[in-house]
Amino acid sequence: MSVIDSTTTPTATADKLAVVEALYRYAAGLDLRDRALLESAFANDAVADFGPATRKAGFDYPEVNGKETIAAALADSLSKLDTTHSVSNPRASVDGDTASLEAIVACQHLPRGDHSRHVLMTNRYNVDLVRQDDAWVIQHLTVDNAWTEGDTTVLYGV
Repeated sequence: MSVIDSTTTPTATADKLAVVEALYRYAAGLDLRDRALLESAFANDAVADFGPATRKAGFDYPEVNGKETIAAALADSLSKLDTTHSVSNPRASVDGDTASLEAIVACQHLPRGDHSRHVLMTNRYNVDLVRQDDAWVIQHLTVDNAWTEGDTTVLYGV
């Protein structure tokens, strides 16, 4: 991805915003516990790799394949937590019907019913997307951790 993208046509700008919207649907789907919204962010054969981030938090999370499986795995993993996922600094690059996106996502996790403990992870998201019908969807997602603050055992749902 180049540092400066001189493509500023209205269509190119709209595509870039729509690419970022896919990551917003993902984050909102997690935080609102809206499985349909979460699934809408992914291609049917999507791949999600949280391993780089979770290994830094002290556990392994296997690569997950398929939008329904990804949504189910995330819903299960976060079922005992209240979360906020805040997307910032998105940088999108579009090439026809494919796109790439880099963003920072601050992820706050608190045990449901006990907000005296938390873990805040700031993660780097690298996302490959495809245009599907009239929306952009995530084809491949890799999450790596930049830094973590708090009690990582919160992530285990304890």
